[in-house]
Amino acid sequence: MKKSPLFSIFLIVLVDVLGLTIILPLLPFYAESLGATPVVVGMLVSAYAACQLIAGPPLGHLSDRVGRRPVLLVSQMGTFAGFLMLASARALWMVFLARIIDGLTAGNLTVAQAYISDVTTPENRAKSFGMIGIAFGLGFLIGPAASGYLAQFSHTYPILAAAALSLTSVLCTYFLLPAVAPHPTPETEQGRPSRWSAYIESFKDGKLGPMLWQFFAFTFAFSTLFSGFALFAERRFTHNGAPFGPKEVGYVFAFSGLIGAMIQGGGIG
Repeated sequence: MKKSPLFSIFLIVLVDVLGLTIILPLLPFYAESLGATPVVVGMLVSAYAACQLIAGPPLGHLSDRVGRRPVLLVSQMGTFAGFLMLASARALWMVFLARIIDGLTAGNLTVAQAYISDVTTPENRAKSFGMIGIAFGLGFLIGPAASGYLAQFSHTYPILAAAALSLTSVLCTYFLLPAVAPHPTPETEQGRPSRWSAYIESFKDGKLGPMLWQFFAFTFAFSTLFSGFALFAERRFTHNGAPFGPKEVGYVFAFSGLIGAMIQGGGIG
């Protein structure tokens, strides 16, 4: 490959993360306005994660067989459809359906990481993966701040902005990202190998297992904080005499993204 596609994949991941982080501060308030309790908001977040967990291995296997780019496009189009449905939701079941659709097609990051592995050498792979960390840091800096600003006018505006970014990501993938040859995985005599079994064995591995458990603990703490912080802040803090809303929560998340971007940038520099 004559031209490195790393900048293209960085741009695609950044746009995807922006779309995700724009709705992050807003979603609890949006669901609450439709009658959701804090427990239901937690279930809403878990529904997305559960669908992502279920669909992740099949999407990864499919990308091995047909290539990363087609699966990435399908995943991004599913996210786009989910955002459009979320913006038009008038009942909680529509919000759940929108997040389920998004979760079932949420293979963007996993496929992007696999793509980086395909086009980089072992020597520069760690630094290339660090670019995804920078994209996340920038996304968490810009996305929540934009959400806080747009939510002042309408709770629908940030979601429509996320949909527009998702469509932009589809276009970037289609026009900017070069295709790479598929990497088919060997199949057992019984058929396709069980990826769940491989994942379980990875957690038992003496060298890899401890790192995976550390990452699990970090992800658990991160998701607990960010899924519950909005409603906690609404009930606990005030600004100019009013409870915290999407604007204030968005700015708090943006500050967190700034710190993350600084740490990621220093870590791979």
